[in-house]
Amino acid sequence: MIVDDSAIIRGMIARWVTEAGGFDVVCTASNGRMAVDLAERHKPEIVLLDIEMPEIDGLAALPMILKAHPASKVIVISTLTQRNAQISLKCLSLGAVDYLAKPESARAVDAAAEFRRDLVEKLRALGAPKPRQSRPSLVPVPNIPASQQSPPPRSSNARPQCLLIGSSTGGPRAVERVLQDLKPVLPRIPVLIVQHMPAMFTAVFAEHLQTLLSLPCHEAKDGEEINAGTVLVAPGGRHMGVVSVSGKPIIRLSDAPPENFCRPAVDVLFREAASVYGGAAIATVLTGMGADGTNGARHLVKAGATVIAQDEATSIVWGMPGSVVKAGLAHEVLPLDAIGRSLKGMIAGASR
Repeated sequence: MIVDDSAIIRGMIARWVTEAGGFDVVCTASNGRMAVDLAERHKPEIVLLDIEMPEIDGLAALPMILKAHPASKVIVISTLTQRNAQISLKCLSLGAVDYLAKPESARAVDAAAEFRRDLVEKLRALGAPKPRQSRPSLVPVPNIPASQQSPPPRSSNARPQCLLIGSSTGGPRAVERVLQDLKPVLPRIPVLIVQHMPAMFTAVFAEHLQTLLSLPCHEAKDGEEINAGTVLVAPGGRHMGVVSVSGKPIIRLSDAPPENFCRPAVDVLFREAASVYGGAAIATVLTGMGADGTNGARHLVKAGATVIAQDEATSIVWGMPGSVVKAGLAHEVLPLDAIGRSLKGMIAGASR
């Protein structure tokens, strides 16, 4: 179901979705009120939901759509403004699974092409069937050959000095959950996050985390010292890495080319953190499309660090964590509600 107050945008998206193959546009709506009625009637698997609409806007319509058809996966689409970034993140907290930056008009050729590519990629990822909820495990993981599931060697019980988090589709809510579960021990360790987001979104996301955790959370700055009790989010559009200066870990931001079509890339953070923290790093790869984080996890494991992957059942998209698991780089494969507990045990020094 496509929900947008612009007939031009609705028609453009419907055409792209149809041309991509494998999808049916079951209905379209020009406002939130129509969307709620149509969701109950047609029960769409995926809803593309605009924010700014007459009668009932996207933010107000979202919970009503999910009440009418709880199984719908809602992607929020909006133009890139700070206000829309704030509203989009609010929508994610209310149950939307992802967001897309909408081109200003159909005549914005480059932006429209990028939007089309991202849209089709997300639809294909979200349309894949999901398994039932799984239990915490090391190995085996269902549907993955045993040869790909040998967990890497454990690190040398080094005291964790940094927590690294990589995520994409569905990531903001997953990151929130993990950090809330870690709240009692967060003052003991710095947290570095790469969440695939547009530039305007990452600043708003960091502000949201600060409100949620009552700890210093902000977009990382180039040359910033990394200190315990601080949560740093990679700025959208820039890679975030780590270097050692006079024995102190320092943030390094870069405009180097994208890796895995991503900037910031999880691989960059993991790779550079491995060289600075070695076995004292702990990392988790959460829900997201693609394979970003796998090559970086390989560096972490080689350095003796511990890597945890979110399981398939609780991931919105099991691309990134699944790739880490299939590469044999995950020490544990856990449902979302168990990841924080596991990390907390490591940080607090609990026996494992």
